[in-house]
Amino acid sequence: MTEPDRPDPPSGAIPPHDFDALYSETPPWDIGRPQAPFVALAEAGALTGRVLDVGCGTGEHALLAAGLGAEVTGIDLAPRAIELARRKAAERGLPARFLVADVRELDALGGRFDVVVDCGLFHVLSDADRPRFVDGLRSVLVPGGRYLMLCFSDAVPGTSGPRRIRRDEITATFAAGFSVAAIEPAFIEATITPEPIPAWLATIVRSDAPVA
Repeated sequence: MTEPDRPDPPSGAIPPHDFDALYSETPPWDIGRPQAPFVALAEAGALTGRVLDVGCGTGEHALLAAGLGAEVTGIDLAPRAIELARRKAAERGLPARFLVADVRELDALGGRFDVVVDCGLFHVLSDADRPRFVDGLRSVLVPGGRYLMLCFSDAVPGTSGPRRIRRDEITATFAAGFSVAAIEPAFIEATITPEPIPAWLATIVRSDAPVA
């Protein structure tokens, strides 16, 4: 995720090095626990099998899944975040794997996953990076695998912070090779505001059908 009070740079993306710098302190999206929508998904049995957490930050959602017995990999471009995630995994005795890796190059991971978890990554992807990310998802998700995504919605007031995502943007982005099973209103918490931030929680399934 990005800072809710930080203006968007052109095309809606923040350079990767900025993320690492932000982890020299606690960034506002790191609330020290999993976001409530993912806790609910975990309780519903949605975080099972081989799980990939993209843009994992300090690993709370990856570790949530690992605690339920999933085989978990978390990736992030910020080395400081990955170091903190590995430290948490060691302290909690959880067998999660954390890697410094680029979400635009998911096929380089060399693995297949049943579930991909995304908390606050999709809304920071630039227009140019979004198709690369979607292609990567298609390559790493098994047929019938699920992409569970929580992003800022267009109900967020103001103009600062991450780009707002419309429901129709989600359906259009995943029109080929995926089926959008659900897009539900949700919230994201951040340390810099007492009020939860309006979000979308999307469940997107990789289709068996080949992409035309």
